[in-house]
Amino acid sequence: MTRTHHPRPQLQLRLVAERDIVLGPGKIALLEAIERHGSIAAACREMCLSYKKAWQLLETMSRHFDAALVDTSSGGSQRGGATLTPLARELIGHYHALLQRLDAAPESAALRALLRPQHAPTPES
Repeated sequence: MTRTHHPRPQLQLRLVAERDIVLGPGKIALLEAIERHGSIAAACREMCLSYKKAWQLLETMSRHFDAALVDTSSGGSQRGGATLTPLARELIGHYHALLQRLDAAPESAALRALLRPQHAPTPES
């Protein structure tokens, strides 16, 4: 999975139901990669994720919604593909909106202010 370096500590948002992480940064990244590439396999290559693992993540998400998140077509001469459903696009939008509101909340800045500066030497150094 591609890791992004953030210049400051970031909050992460996860939706958990029945002990499953239904939505989180990795699952949202997978959906976005499928959207970009029109292919689960290509999304896996971008994220350094096995095809099997991607399907496990998609199945975990799908168990918790009443409609599909990804429409797939099989391969062959037309080389199958995958597209996000309107529900998946809606989930991505809500996820990013919540994350943006969380990040902008005064409490988020207060939590970050309590952290040790990232470049300061630690006592063990």
